Amino acid sequence: MGKLRRLADKVLLRYLLASAIALGADLGSFLALIALAVPATAAAALGYSLGIVVHWLLSSRAVFSQGVAASGPQRTWQKAMFVGSALFGLAITTVVVGTASTLGTDPRIAKLVAVVVSFAATWLLRERVIFRTRSAR
Repeated sequence: MGKLRRLADKVLLRYLLASAIALGADLGSFLALIALAVPATAAAALGYSLGIVVHWLLSSRAVFSQGVAASGPQRTWQKAMFVGSALFGLAITTVVVGTASTLGTDPRIAKLVAVVVSFAATWLLRERVIFRTRSAR
């Protein structure tokens, strides 16, 4: 049990878990929208947007709770930066899926590539900029 507790204390592991849950919301809605004949680029953007909301809720409460601003303008700024990082990830996702789809690639494969690239970019922004603890500043 102690080993499991130490693993839960790892920020990256918690971030991976939060990302997996948010990705489930993202991919689930993406696949549902594709099945409803929504164009791949729009489906990717809408799915990613749902994932943004899920990710903020998990990140601010379970992943980076030590680095979350208490309230007021600092918290508002942090939320804005989080949304900015998510929009950056959304732009990556939209460009990758849109470009790959235009080139005839299966949108599901394109989405998987976009997930990897977007994950790396947003992790770096969130861990090193948005939620860094005061002692790391």
